[in-house]
Amino acid sequence: MATYEPDVSDEKVSAGKAPAYSASEKASIDAHAEGGAPTYALKRQLKNRHVAMISIGGVIGTGLFLGTANSLASGGPVGLLLGYMTVGSICFATMLSLGEMISYLPIPGGHIKLAERFVDPALSFTMGWNYWYSWTIVLPAELSAASVLINYWNKSVNNAAWVSICLVVVVAINFVGAGAYGEAEFIFASIKVITITGLIILGIVLDLGGGPNHDRIGFRYWKHPGAFVQFHGIDGAKGRFLGWWAVMTQAAFSFIGTEIVAIAAGEAKNPRRNLPKAIRRVYIRILLFYVCGVVIIGWLVPSNDPRLNLSTGTAAASPFVIAIQNAGITVLPHIINAALLTSAWSAASSDMYTSSRALYGLAVSGNAPAIFRRTSRNGLPYMALLCSTAFSFLAYMGVKKGSGKVFNWFSAMTSVAGLMTWFGINLTYIRFHAGCKAQGIDRKRLPFSSSLQPYAAYWGAGATVFICFFSGWAVFLKDNWDTATFVTNYLPFILFFVLYVVSKLWYRTPMVAASEMDFVSDIAEIEADSFDEPPPRNRWEAFWQWLM
Repeated sequence: MATYEPDVSDEKVSAGKAPAYSASEKASIDAHAEGGAPTYALKRQLKNRHVAMISIGGVIGTGLFLGTANSLASGGPVGLLLGYMTVGSICFATMLSLGEMISYLPIPGGHIKLAERFVDPALSFTMGWNYWYSWTIVLPAELSAASVLINYWNKSVNNAAWVSICLVVVVAINFVGAGAYGEAEFIFASIKVITITGLIILGIVLDLGGGPNHDRIGFRYWKHPGAFVQFHGIDGAKGRFLGWWAVMTQAAFSFIGTEIVAIAAGEAKNPRRNLPKAIRRVYIRILLFYVCGVVIIGWLVPSNDPRLNLSTGTAAASPFVIAIQNAGITVLPHIINAALLTSAWSAASSDMYTSSRALYGLAVSGNAPAIFRRTSRNGLPYMALLCSTAFSFLAYMGVKKGSGKVFNWFSAMTSVAGLMTWFGINLTYIRFHAGCKAQGIDRKRLPFSSSLQPYAAYWGAGATVFICFFSGWAVFLKDNWDTATFVTNYLPFILFFVLYVVSKLWYRTPMVAASEMDFVSDIAEIEADSFDEPPPRNRWEAFWQWLM
């Protein structure tokens, strides 16, 4: 596919807009000028198969395998399905926006740096800290979820032991380097993809009566206890609507992280080829894994099953495991639960990787202390990693409060912060689109483009703010006030706008005019890292190149 290569002599680009060094190289020079410790740039160590699996299965984890328990109990099978389809459409719109920008400019810092280039430094500051916060908070959530899954086998051992074991695994993977993270994610994500695919097939078989009990379920649970749940006992269409809306925030937690390919772009090999391929396959993940997965859950598990309530601290099984137990299969639930445990490790590893790179990107932009841009010779941002590791100890809160309850708290905080990240991505794209139009750039010549733009970006930006604004509405129902739920839902939402206002007052810079946007910087470096893949030598290699 042809790519757009701007003329660096374009009069619209001022001398200061096309530096001779990339952002990462400039950070290294600045560190030496300040007398700091030696700093090296991030290195492109992630291969095409790593990027593909990070995109397809890198963040399929506890949101789908465990968090759907609360969603099914709140919304019923149809409310669950509609909630995931709605958030899935927002996710798809966001990835179209992100894909067009990041495949053209795969720079360290991803969408955080793009916001500075196409909107203003204040939005970059806000998105950076919001993104770091969301991934720093989701890490203890995944660790708490891992201990919930282990409780399926053993409740006598203190959860602190399980959190510690999982934490050691995650830290070890990340401190070896991006290459090791990529290999680990390739293995973990492969297990998750195989697991969810197998569960969907098994779910169809069980629903049709192919299990040991030969019970043909069909749409039984859509009839009784019903397709929707009357949320909080509210009758009529209002109760059913609120049940569906209660699914939205939890569904967002399942989808949040799809944008991780943007952060990985700065360490991806041959990014202009591999990133567009990864973006184009997002719809496969949404339709196959999430939509089909929640359909199976709604078929096989009644929404009034008491084991679906994670907050009680007694539920230690995924809805998938509950379904297999109900079918009378004895050994398989243990195997599936073990596979789900690896997904928690994988998601936690992705969380630590992403939060550290977000902090590194903030430091490179000058929005975080310079110490966090220190990297080792092999391109590992070790100081940012140490900081992210420190916040993972919040997972030990579950030792006293209950890992299921702590998982719910952190997942709500992550969902809202993640949705605001999507808002920022779509807003950045709207400005990017305006810049392309103002400077006469043919978007069809970019490495990736979509005919749905800019309307997809408008949908993504508007819907995310709307969901966040009403995310904690349940606490305002009669006799349903819960301080923890109110804080975890609205603190990240309010904080986003507070950060923007404060940073806007600090930077005092206007929004970048569409005619002055920088489409040139870093292009030479990106083009140097691009190359044609060798042609496949046989059918197996041709299939592997298509798949990965």
